[in-house]
Amino acid sequence: MVRETRLVSANFIYPLFVTEGAPGPIPSMPGIARLTVDEAVREAARAASLGISGVLLFGIPSTKDELGRVASYPSGIVPQVIRAIKSAGVEIVVITDVCLCAYTSHGHCGVLAADGVTLANDETLDLLVNMARVHADSGADIVAPSAMMDHQVIALRRALDAAGHTSVAIMSYSAKYASAFYGPFRDAASGAPKFGDRKTHQMDPGNALEAVREAQMDIAEGADVVMVKPALAYLDVIRRVKEAVPGVPLAAYNVSGEYAMVKGAAAQELFDEQSATLEVLRSIRRAGADLLITYHALDAAQWLKANGN
Repeated sequence: MVRETRLVSANFIYPLFVTEGAPGPIPSMPGIARLTVDEAVREAARAASLGISGVLLFGIPSTKDELGRVASYPSGIVPQVIRAIKSAGVEIVVITDVCLCAYTSHGHCGVLAADGVTLANDETLDLLVNMARVHADSGADIVAPSAMMDHQVIALRRALDAAGHTSVAIMSYSAKYASAFYGPFRDAASGAPKFGDRKTHQMDPGNALEAVREAQMDIAEGADVVMVKPALAYLDVIRRVKEAVPGVPLAAYNVSGEYAMVKGAAAQELFDEQSATLEVLRSIRRAGADLLITYHALDAAQWLKANGN
């Protein structure tokens, strides 16, 4: 009766890995798999049936190059899945990740600068714009730029508006930290950097005020939703951002490493998986997140339904 924080299936966004290669389970993420187009449509429909609000699509292409050109192909894996979900009439919001790390041969998030270490910001923006436009052309409801390039939001907003996609929203990875918790994801998406790291453009884990500034800048540039990633190690950041941008939807990404830790501990019977998972997700909501991007989405939605929530 007096519970302050409500957790419901509509809070969840379910990430899906779709592949042009061999589908199958992802060993580092128990219960999660690389999916074919048809399998992704079925998973989206299953999520919708449980009241989950959206799916977030990550593509795994069969070919890569230095510039990640295949990311902008209308025939690419993500545009295929968007069209298939829409054609199937699945009532769910389709969100697409806009980043090049899974499409470049070197595994970095954009075009390498002359020093071979940092990213060329403006050249990368051109590719991200093309990628987002193709996703919108294919029927995406929301595009989610995650490359952490300066001014990526305004670049996408201007391009989408110019292409007639004024109703396509932008969910910006505003505060994406250079975190150790992404390991299983990089395995799943075949997107680990072949050399170096991403500390030149992702955020320093020691910073919190920077996250607030990044979110405020993204909103000023046209973001409809802002995001903090990861979630569990950054609950204080979620709270700071929420207080700084009242009235703007805030998403938090409960990332692969956080998911894998819960699954691993539960497999060793160190705690009850259902209780621990729902406690984790409630903590993220309690910190201030409106939307939870989580690999636990299907299980959590089923548990909430069984409990009458």
